Amino acid sequence: MRTGPGQPGARGGDRLNESGAQAGTARNDDVVIEIRHVSKRFGDFVAVDDADFGILRGEFFSMLGPSGCGKTTTLRMIAGFEQPTEGEVRLDGNDVSRVPPYRRNVNTVFQRYELFPHMTVYDNVAFGPRSTKVPKPEIAERVRSMLEVVRLADLAHRKPAQLSGGQQQRVALARALVNYPSALLLDEPLGALDLKLRQTMQIELKRIQREVGITFVFVTHDQEEALTMSDRIAVMNEGRVEQIGTPEEIYHRPASVFVAGFIGVANLIPAVVASADGATAGVDAAGRRFPVPITDPAVRTGDAAVVMVRPERLHLSTTVPATDGAAVEVAVADLTFQGPVVRTALRTDDGTDLVAHVGPEDELPMLRPGDRLWASWEPDAACLLRAAPRNFPDE
Repeated sequence: MRTGPGQPGARGGDRLNESGAQAGTARNDDVVIEIRHVSKRFGDFVAVDDADFGILRGEFFSMLGPSGCGKTTTLRMIAGFEQPTEGEVRLDGNDVSRVPPYRRNVNTVFQRYELFPHMTVYDNVAFGPRSTKVPKPEIAERVRSMLEVVRLADLAHRKPAQLSGGQQQRVALARALVNYPSALLLDEPLGALDLKLRQTMQIELKRIQREVGITFVFVTHDQEEALTMSDRIAVMNEGRVEQIGTPEEIYHRPASVFVAGFIGVANLIPAVVASADGATAGVDAAGRRFPVPITDPAVRTGDAAVVMVRPERLHLSTTVPATDGAAVEVAVADLTFQGPVVRTALRTDDGTDLVAHVGPEDELPMLRPGDRLWASWEPDAACLLRAAPRNFPDE
């Protein structure tokens, strides 16, 4: 399809790979949205605390976190519905912190799609370019092209009430994209859909974003959505950005205990650093001493720490395994069938709880609660984090 002014620059393959708590930005001409030391307060409540990051042109960027973490407030400041208490919001290099929403080259799609019920699909999508006096031939070409992208060309003459929820969402996307904004802002747009449709729309959203090449800024509390669609993710907690990185970085190398616990399922094993030598630390945890790669350069001998291992990286065996990593003796506490894997709850002799995912490829006898096993993992499966309060929300 044809593209409008300001489209697109860097694509997902050119994304940044920061994994620090406050990631930097690329060259200025790669950045479409800049959040420069932005804070937002409502009275004494700090909704956003010194957010400082850039969003690249043409990337799918998600802000992820529990309710009340500041992600929607940050999105509303980008859209212009809220103004920063401190700092700047910049769009295409210009400070828009005090610019009203209708003068910003961004569009927003909310959880409720707010389609015009008396208009056809075609007229809903054409509403924006008609409002800006785009010539009729160009309107027709834009609408036709956009309906092809969202796969609704055959439904152009239907009314919204004649469409499914997923189809209505795609109409809302086409209407928001047809004026070629610098960025499309999406505030939990999948929240009203059932599970199967939500999973289908995750793939559709990413496909649409790649085809149009426009920056998508997506707000969600659903980790699966963010991991599935995003080029980069900003994980937020209590108003602060805890980490920005690719889905792989966020999942495998979290920057904090909060990120590790919020993204997916994580074994978080309390530990004490017994030695720190170069790239590896020796830690005392679960009644044993074993090596862990040092991912935080601030870790020192004697520090309280947390060893993070994902359940799929745990290997279970009935005998002591030969490994360069860690091996701890455990007892089976519970077993839960989850389709492709059995979620196996384990407990070490010192009372540390672990979870392992056991699949059909694992050569184990039929397990029962109380069975004694060995749980092991390779050195690169673990991540050493500084100890912090386990403040994980129930989501």
